[in-house]
Amino acid sequence: MTVAARRMLDRIRAEYLEMPGMRLTREQVQRLCGVDASVCQLVMDSLVAIRFLCVHPDGTYVRMTEDSVPSTRLVSSRRAS
Repeated sequence: MTVAARRMLDRIRAEYLEMPGMRLTREQVQRLCGVDASVCQLVMDSLVAIRFLCVHPDGTYVRMTEDSVPSTRLVSSRRAS
């Protein structure tokens, strides 16, 4: 992961820590952070892989907590652009 992507990961992680319950699509995160789609997808995939975020069937990314795992099956974070 590049230094720029690592900084973006830290920023997105901080946003989710600051606002519990935040639900954003990848496109919304991309606009919020002003980052291109490929870097945003890499960062979001990384946050899902480390189980900081999960992605719901509606495409929203939500912070993982002990009580936040949805009863429905989680979908892959890889979405068509």
